[in-house]
Amino acid sequence: MNADALMHDALRLAEQSIGLCEPNPRVGCVIVAPDGRVIGRGHTQQAGGPHAEVVALRDAAQHGESVRGATVVVSLEPCAHHGRTPPCCDALVAAGVGRVVMALQDPNPLVAGQGTARLRAAGIDVIEGPGAAAARELNIGFFSRMERGRPWLRLKAAVSLDGCTALANGKSQWITGSAARADGHAWRRRAGAVLTGVGTVLDDDPRLDVRLVPTAHQPLRVIVDSRLETPPTARILEAPGRVLLYAAQPHDERGEALAARGAEIAMAPGPNGKVDLPAMLSDLAARGINELHVEAGHKLNGSFVRERLVDEFLVYMAPKLLGVGRELAAFGPLDALEDAVELRWTGIERFDADLRLLARPLS
Repeated sequence: MNADALMHDALRLAEQSIGLCEPNPRVGCVIVAPDGRVIGRGHTQQAGGPHAEVVALRDAAQHGESVRGATVVVSLEPCAHHGRTPPCCDALVAAGVGRVVMALQDPNPLVAGQGTARLRAAGIDVIEGPGAAAARELNIGFFSRMERGRPWLRLKAAVSLDGCTALANGKSQWITGSAARADGHAWRRRAGAVLTGVGTVLDDDPRLDVRLVPTAHQPLRVIVDSRLETPPTARILEAPGRVLLYAAQPHDERGEALAARGAEIAMAPGPNGKVDLPAMLSDLAARGINELHVEAGHKLNGSFVRERLVDEFLVYMAPKLLGVGRELAAFGPLDALEDAVELRWTGIERFDADLRLLARPLS
């Protein structure tokens, strides 16, 4: 049995849970019979639906295959708690499997080694390690929420070669081409929530939903709106899915008008009458948001950068020069180059004429 190759297959299955299983982790499972045949496959379904292991067990049963003594290759530790579904470790024990190969331990305190312990107590051999880095990366938001109490914040922007996100008059559609925009929607799909600021709502009137790629459901849309200035006629309120506004200053009349349009309002007052961004992130984590996709203007971007809240930059760069324009993030000015936000490249890919750049802070 090639554990690495089978784990690769399990991880590819797990990718099919993107945009489907939030807030649960993306998990894939492959079941291998004692004679080496793959007899079951599955990935985590929508919240409240079966997890990857149960889907794979059912797949084997539907094909008339016995899983007794089989090896289960799964990209995350089988769960050990009873949430909306029973524990997966119990399902594996009841099925009589012989071995479980898992990528890494579940960071959820309700699991965190308990699934492994219960499997071993039942006499099932457990091996941990193959595909660990890839499995964590696939669930980087879930690990962030469980370990840090806040979502993984990914800041997306489209810029010119000279670093402008818009002209000086605010016009920005479109800096990049259609292939880059479609890829941006794929990143929206994998997020539990897409966030912008009220300035972007007023200037661009975006929908912020997923349209250019297929999706099983729409992510939550979030607006940072300290004074509740979002118009009740904004297109973001018309798009399918839920909308959540974070405010710092109550305004009963505006709040009632927005609530009448289906928006939820949460208060997160911070200094200077602005929304407390760290408190907002903590609240989003409590709401089950694993990955937060930010598409905002230079001022709100600058606030996230200044408070060191950005975990990853997703930047599409077009081969054009705009001259005087709006920057990616308005923060500073810095007194010395040593004060710069240091990043490391994690990915560079071309989409037609544009480049997609991925970078993460060094610390």
